[in-house]
Amino acid sequence: MFVKRASLLASLCLAAGVAVAQPAPVSARAAGAPASSARPVDSIVAVVNDSVITRKELDTRIEEAKHQLTLAKRPIPDADLLQRQVLEQMIVTQVQLQRAKEVGIVVKDADVEQALQRIAADNRLSVAQYKARLAQAGVPWDAFRKEVREQIIMARLRDREVDSQVQVSDSEINSYLAAQRGATAAPTETEYRLSEILVKVPDGASADQVSAAQKKAAEALDKAKAGGDFAALAKQYSDASDAANGGDMGFRIPERIPDLYLNQIQKLQPGTVVPQVLRSNNGFHVIKLVESRKQGGDQGMTVPQIHARHILIPVGDGVSEEAARKKLLDLKTKIEAGQLDFAVAARENSKDGSASQGGDLGWISPGETVPAFERAMSELKDGQISDPVRSEYGYHLIQALGHRESQVSGDQERNLAMQELRGRKADQQYRDWLQQLRDSAYVDYRLSNAQQ
Repeated sequence: MFVKRASLLASLCLAAGVAVAQPAPVSARAAGAPASSARPVDSIVAVVNDSVITRKELDTRIEEAKHQLTLAKRPIPDADLLQRQVLEQMIVTQVQLQRAKEVGIVVKDADVEQALQRIAADNRLSVAQYKARLAQAGVPWDAFRKEVREQIIMARLRDREVDSQVQVSDSEINSYLAAQRGATAAPTETEYRLSEILVKVPDGASADQVSAAQKKAAEALDKAKAGGDFAALAKQYSDASDAANGGDMGFRIPERIPDLYLNQIQKLQPGTVVPQVLRSNNGFHVIKLVESRKQGGDQGMTVPQIHARHILIPVGDGVSEEAARKKLLDLKTKIEAGQLDFAVAARENSKDGSASQGGDLGWISPGETVPAFERAMSELKDGQISDPVRSEYGYHLIQALGHRESQVSGDQERNLAMQELRGRKADQQYRDWLQQLRDSAYVDYRLSNAQQ
């Protein structure tokens, strides 16, 4: 989540797409009361629901934004525009923090400490060194800790309110894969669209309960065979989670269909029902093949892959952050000096399941490792060894052994497509959700008053 120092630089992109609201007109006080010749030590520049933003807080964030823009060699907007942008981002942050409090999101001090350690490690520094670096830049440590805490809270809020709600349908995955392959790709794989009626049998059911469930499923099957509306029958008889949708399971490739179903539907014509009730551990099933189609070509998605190996040293149980980093740095020095083989070092030191293979993880596709590991790995050239990388599992020493473009297919291809689509949908839904949250907030601009 934190690759480099969390800052307001990204915030200047207008709160991830949230439009910057214009300050309200000058209040009656500003219009009718004489302006003071001396600026107050501090004042309120905005009221956000039941919270306030002070002039001191705003000025601090503005100076921080200028510093970050200077480091990035980007032009600094004129004073009024920068002030409005920074204030708007502070307002958006406030409404998110207020929402997080409403829903009970709490971040423990230990979570903040772990995040600070990751940030320092990503910058190839210890926490003490990073703290000193911030001090040199004029950034108070307490203020930085507060910002990191807020970032964690907002990330958890987004996951709760948006990301966890995102759904990607099979048809969306199919369309995405078709677009990736191109319209000229020769269709080869058959996909089946199924609907089901499930009559569940509870664990430990009596013979009478099993018999009643079977009878209920047989009744549904008879009505389906007689031409009854299968969707209506599913709503009436099915205990499955998709009953409200008429039992529609969507399109599935054969690898994603239970063998119990697959062996039967491959004998059917689309629009027909499996002629007998099927029995599984869950209960009794009535299955209809709605339609089938050819999907995809000979070629799957092409993705970049990295052949990597690593050494993992977990933190805890007597192993401190500094001890883990120092241990891996010592190993790296010896490996690069030719005094120690990486595979041997992994077998002797790594606490990962790959240790017996010399730390070899094989060819890794995007999304198959945790973000911190993947970021560090992707920056390595063939043969290069990383500095210690912090993840939720501990510290890793990573070596890239090779890079290639590889075609993936089947479930792996669909999983990658789902990840991509989920990311796109989550980003869009987050922008919409954030705009709605911002629009619903009560905001009283007092910026002009504060400048008097």
